[in-house]
Amino acid sequence: MVLSKIASQSDVSVHSTFASRYVRDSLPRFKMPDNSIPKEAAYQIINDELMLDGNPRLNLASFVTTWMEPECDKLMMDAINKNYVDMDEYPVTTELQNRCVNMIAHLFNAPLGDSEAAVGVGTVGSSEAIMLAGLAFKRKWQNKRKAEGKPYDKPNIVTGANVQVCWEKFARYFEVELKEVKLREGYYVMDPVKAVEMVDENTICVAAILGSTLNGEFEDVKLLNDLLVEKNKETGWDTPIHVDAASGGFIAPFLYPELEWDFRLPLVKSINVSGHKYGLVYAGIGWVIWRSKEDLPEELIFHINYLGADQPTFTLNFSKGHYLNPISLMLKHPTMFFFFFFSPIDTNLCICYLQVLAKSLLSITN
Repeated sequence: MVLSKIASQSDVSVHSTFASRYVRDSLPRFKMPDNSIPKEAAYQIINDELMLDGNPRLNLASFVTTWMEPECDKLMMDAINKNYVDMDEYPVTTELQNRCVNMIAHLFNAPLGDSEAAVGVGTVGSSEAIMLAGLAFKRKWQNKRKAEGKPYDKPNIVTGANVQVCWEKFARYFEVELKEVKLREGYYVMDPVKAVEMVDENTICVAAILGSTLNGEFEDVKLLNDLLVEKNKETGWDTPIHVDAASGGFIAPFLYPELEWDFRLPLVKSINVSGHKYGLVYAGIGWVIWRSKEDLPEELIFHINYLGADQPTFTLNFSKGHYLNPISLMLKHPTMFFFFFFSPIDTNLCICYLQVLAKSLLSITN
């Protein structure tokens, strides 16, 4: 949400001159007008103001690309009037989200049985996903401290100083101390050794970044896990790891399948990932996946029944437009469909193209 600001007196009206009596007089910019105008005139005024925005196709600085296949656009518009939180009314939409969560959980090597359902939820980008994951860690830590009869009023979280601002928001909004590992010259991600040194009995989790906002670099989650396992053995703590894979979660499994960063590591309890940072996807889609049901405290899940049958929900908002969620089943191959809002083959190709381009540029500069 963009915070509003006060305008000058000379900027309180919208002036639009067309051959129509409905726009002969300027419209108030910050107050409701006294009279209505036809929808055509309202559209024209708003559309013309939006022309002052930048061209999305030329925007290379927002962690997204701004083009999707026309079939995706059509699917979204066909379903944009669905409030998919009403699971009874839109059961197929719910099923599609469940499939997406299970696909990602398997991609991230969650320890699931053959018929076991994954634990996760679709979110409005990785920011909401991180808030939910952080709340789960905080509540689980608090429950453990209460059961042990110990203070539970000073939780902290350990991250690198290179984390995205949503981690700072989580810490401030939900009253968790943020302990940042400082960066140093030539090393621009979190140092696992220093991170583990900062862990104490009040640490709810250590957050590792798979794809730093600063330079795209993967942090060493495997080393962090191994060091933390040893510290947990020495202290009797059970400090877990969350992996913020917003920028790398749909790259590592395809380009670096041997890299251990996900649920193959025992202390990784949850992972968030964005769907819109890889190409051919509009902004506003993310997921958070938990290792198992035990890692998501039951008391954080709300059960509502005023829309029909019992419906569990764990989100920061309630009503949710369908266009923000996994509905775009692109039939890239006759026998399979790929991630909703995301095609791993497309991403793989994009990364390969970038690698070729990088090598070409290096050869030119050398």
